[in-house]
Amino acid sequence: MSRADIAEKILARMGIAGAGDGVRDEDGWRPGNGPPIVSVEPTGAHEVARIGSCDRDDYDVVVEGARDRFHEWRARPAPVRGELVRALGAELREHKEALGELVAFEMGKIRSEGLGEVQEMIDICDFAVGLSRQLYGLTIASERPKHRMMEQWHPLGPVGIVTAFNFPVAVWAWNAAIAAVCGDTCVWKPSPRTPLCSIATQHLADRAMARCDAEGVWALASGGADVGTWIAEDPRLPLVSFTGSIRIGREVAAKVAGRLGRSILELGGNNAIIVAEDADLDLATRAIVFGAVGTAGQRCTSTRRVFAHAKVVDELLGRLTRAYSTVKIGDPLENGVLMGPLCSEASVKAFEAALVAARAQGGTIVRGGEVVPGGGYFVEPTIVRAPRQEDFPIAHDETFAPILYVFSVDSVEEAIDAQNAVTQGLSSAIFTESMRHAERFLSPIGSDCGIANVNIGTSGAEIGGAFGGEKDTGGGRESGSDAWKAYMRRQTCTVNWGGELPLAQGVEFV
Repeated sequence: MSRADIAEKILARMGIAGAGDGVRDEDGWRPGNGPPIVSVEPTGAHEVARIGSCDRDDYDVVVEGARDRFHEWRARPAPVRGELVRALGAELREHKEALGELVAFEMGKIRSEGLGEVQEMIDICDFAVGLSRQLYGLTIASERPKHRMMEQWHPLGPVGIVTAFNFPVAVWAWNAAIAAVCGDTCVWKPSPRTPLCSIATQHLADRAMARCDAEGVWALASGGADVGTWIAEDPRLPLVSFTGSIRIGREVAAKVAGRLGRSILELGGNNAIIVAEDADLDLATRAIVFGAVGTAGQRCTSTRRVFAHAKVVDELLGRLTRAYSTVKIGDPLENGVLMGPLCSEASVKAFEAALVAARAQGGTIVRGGEVVPGGGYFVEPTIVRAPRQEDFPIAHDETFAPILYVFSVDSVEEAIDAQNAVTQGLSSAIFTESMRHAERFLSPIGSDCGIANVNIGTSGAEIGGAFGGEKDTGGGRESGSDAWKAYMRRQTCTVNWGGELPLAQGVEFV
């Protein structure tokens, strides 16, 4: 069976016949007048589909449709809006297997991870349905007699969502589910590397919207960088959620801020695990291997640096080397495969360039380091024994590939300083049995990342907590906790129920 036939068969299991149209608004699907998007599955580097994309006129129709739907959608009670998200969750539950396999097929993560990504979508739907009855404001004590002051939250407007290839469906759901219960509509520009995933997801969303008389709440505008630029510059979209590189994120932030819009930025990560002298090395090894090898090192939370105490670094390296030797590389849909391909030829070249730099800067490749011959974008998961980080500039870069740099340190304090020395600030972890080490790591003088874990790895966040990072990671927060507030506008209200008109701060004006 050809790779194109496999894609068609997976889509058919979801009741989707063909996938040529890449534009979806309130009035239905159409091919779009922009240049075609080519879906190339990374296992064999084969073209499997061509998808229509937006030109500027198509884009404007999509955004105007989202604005029109917003005017009605914002007036529905939030628990009623939650029913749409409940319906989406039901569609995802029904088609979890097929959509998860499509993610594995087109993006390259293994089947288990593809299914996990769809489960994450289901989880955020459950969270958002509950949230639809918990969009709380505050009652605030007024200094003026017979006055009541309160804070309430209102829908913000259409939201632009720009997502990346490595989580082609889950990150859309983080935004779309929360935005919908908050009363917003959404315009989604997915990664052009994974167009089949976005089209399949949109079809499932269509079914949910049809059941809830909500067509147009979630719209799709497939395309390349030009569509992303239009979204960033568009004053009709008061909020833009962007997931991608730091370089492009800076451009998006500047464009959105230039029109006084809001942005949620989920950018690069250069995540580290600290292994203290008292760490459980079995636990640490398992966490490091998953963090560094999972998704072929193409998660924003992938483990890229390890700072191990000098007393345990050699033993840890031995354990990691043995574990890496058991990692089966191959077709992500095959049973037993633990690492699939990188997403593109450009990613393979970046992998090779990083290792050339690592060798030149004094690093020693302990395991891996080669491109796997044959078709597709496969590389070996790689461990590099590194010198001091300040003498190893390549470790300051985020290479989206399965490369792990291992450093020796003499103390937890040194490790924390080294972890924090890079410009990125997404995820971090420490392995220790010491309460003092753990609490120092979590204290204000500890990790400077948005995520800080003790005795679990850097990768694999739950939706209940707000996800995001600091510094060059962009400061954005999505998913759980109170991240919903980014999708709404805050309003402070004061009611005078008396017959006098006292002024605040004791001002008299007579």
